[in-house]
Amino acid sequence: MNAYVFPGQGAQFPGMGKDLFEKYQDAKEMFNLANEILGFRITDLMFDGTDEDLRQTSVTQPAIFLHSVILSRVMGEEFTPQMVAGHSLGEFSALVAAGALSFEDGLRLVHARAMAMQKACEAAPSTMAAVLGLDDDVVAETCRGLDEVVVPANYNAPGQIVISGSIEGIDKATEKFSQMGAKRVMKLRVGGAFHSPLMEPAKKELGEAIMKTSFNTPLCPVYQNVTAEAVIDPPLIKENLIGQLTSPVKWTQTVKNMLRDGATSFTEVGPGNVLQGLIKKVDRKAETASASA
Repeated sequence: MNAYVFPGQGAQFPGMGKDLFEKYQDAKEMFNLANEILGFRITDLMFDGTDEDLRQTSVTQPAIFLHSVILSRVMGEEFTPQMVAGHSLGEFSALVAAGALSFEDGLRLVHARAMAMQKACEAAPSTMAAVLGLDDDVVAETCRGLDEVVVPANYNAPGQIVISGSIEGIDKATEKFSQMGAKRVMKLRVGGAFHSPLMEPAKKELGEAIMKTSFNTPLCPVYQNVTAEAVIDPPLIKENLIGQLTSPVKWTQTVKNMLRDGATSFTEVGPGNVLQGLIKKVDRKAETASASA
């Protein structure tokens, strides 16, 4: 079975999407429509912006969404998903590609998500860190034992987990994990504690927008971050999408469940190849590829 996966924040790069814009008329029309919907020329920032321009959450999230969704669209008949999943932000791309959301509504929700998350980050200074080489359960249990806000945020691959929380909480956690013999503990250059309780204000704001948006039954099962299970029911998709902002991304579990349910190949649709690497760490035999058009 063909599984298609969509990357999240961090996959961006200067010049992203320019080749699609120049090569495909459909892509050009979608990028121009995106400029109108967003109220600013995101194409200028994607095609000619700097690394710093693209790190702004309000730019990063719609930029990655656009690259992924437009790439899936111009693939035409080559895009044959029998199951889809997206990492964090990538879940919105997956839902649009699978027909659960229109392109326009998906972009509006991604923009609303980015603005709500940016606002939450400014209200409560916070950050994230990657922890490599420790058992996931050990990391989770250690986080629970700290007297600060710090939680597992991304279960990316076995022994590769990202934690999220207050500045003080992450400082205490990174020191603790280093003492425990982690292979590597690294603070990430992000604007806040994504997928943690500190995103509660953003969750409420985005939740209202999601509930007002029309969702369709997707063309194939969507494996959502919150449960790592296949979902096709629109009301449940909405519920999981709202819960995603304060819940961990269960990527390791998602890949395992897709393999369990018959996935024979994984194609990454969007900028970069981060997900291919993570999938290989979950199952070395997994067949992975990047989408091309």
